[in-house]
Amino acid sequence: MLTPSEVNYAISTLSRLGAIRINKGVIEAVSQDRLTSVINRQELLNQIRNGIYNDEVPEDAKSIIQEFLRRGIVKVRERSIIELVITDEARNLIDRGGLIKAGGVVVTALTPELITSGAWRNVVIKRFDLSIPTPQAPIVTKHFFSEFIKFVKEVFISLGFEEVYGPHVELELWNFDALFQAQDHPAREIHDTYFLKYPSTGKILDNELVSRIARTHEDGWITGSRGWNYKWDPSRAVRLVLRTQTTSVSVRTLYKRGDGEYRAFTIDRVFRPEVLDPKHSMEFHQADGIVVGENLSFKHLLGVLEALARGMGLKRVMFKPAYFPFTSPSAEGYAYHEKLGWIEFVGSGMFRPEVVMPLGLRRSRVLAFGMGLDRIAMILMNIEDIRDLFSKDINVIRGGYWTHYSRFINNLKVS
Repeated sequence: MLTPSEVNYAISTLSRLGAIRINKGVIEAVSQDRLTSVINRQELLNQIRNGIYNDEVPEDAKSIIQEFLRRGIVKVRERSIIELVITDEARNLIDRGGLIKAGGVVVTALTPELITSGAWRNVVIKRFDLSIPTPQAPIVTKHFFSEFIKFVKEVFISLGFEEVYGPHVELELWNFDALFQAQDHPAREIHDTYFLKYPSTGKILDNELVSRIARTHEDGWITGSRGWNYKWDPSRAVRLVLRTQTTSVSVRTLYKRGDGEYRAFTIDRVFRPEVLDPKHSMEFHQADGIVVGENLSFKHLLGVLEALARGMGLKRVMFKPAYFPFTSPSAEGYAYHEKLGWIEFVGSGMFRPEVVMPLGLRRSRVLAFGMGLDRIAMILMNIEDIRDLFSKDINVIRGGYWTHYSRFINNLKVS
């Protein structure tokens, strides 16, 4: 009788420990030898349930128990031991009959009801000890991930970028069509995109823009491309979705500013129907950027990405060729996590003519990239689970992960 969250945690833990693997949606056992660490964890849970660790936890079990606590598998129950010792003064009072008998009512406030009813004569009014310090209220603590986002924004600004903004609820036109993503592309289906139920559609005010994008999809327009060779449907372009990528903000910026020389970035949340696990979430942060100018090349793009990675403190980074519908050439960037291995943190490329020309650009080339900011934070602060970035536990925020962030910033300043 496990809850869905317990099942997800069990599967992700077994996979991380190498006891199982998931092949095309089927869970397969890897090796009996890999189950040793799993059995040890189960034995630890049994010992906790049987009360063996009521007083003190061994050092080698503390990290596992901390993980259990974060997942809600175990709970900490604090107890206080109060020892009462009779004093000499109390003994003297007993001898003189000066102690109240058992069952007497002790009150801490003399209320109007006690006075008017006369009941105050039959109660013991407790004395207040003003020398005892009052309980401390929790100190307001900044969230370490919010501070990390501010730090990343400073890195972008130091490299000449300016911040731009866009809506969370977006037209498919900006989220997909303007990026030359075909209307029958699998990423535009309901299993990869959140669609709004009410209202389900919006409006496009620039009919010329719609016409250029439609022609580009159908036959390539004047871009030199043959397009996707299908009849473009304007009714799909006006459907409302929760944006799946902050690249929609980049194309809005290109449409607004056109040709020229500028650098822009945006950092905000995007939404995809992902399965929640240590590396994926249905709501996460992206840092999207564009560099616009004449005579730009793919080498310039790699140089910008290298400068951003170095500014953020990423040490082990590699790039490999990739494919995206809206960029060519394209590349993916990977950074190394001490426990999770190589993690993709950026997709990049040069915007194709099919993207920039319908938006009004004729002379400029555009370097574009989108970074998974949550994954970068996990790498730099050595966090193993993306869900820990959004912790609401004041002790977790003020304690461990804030320490990770402070250590990361201090190391970055030293290096």
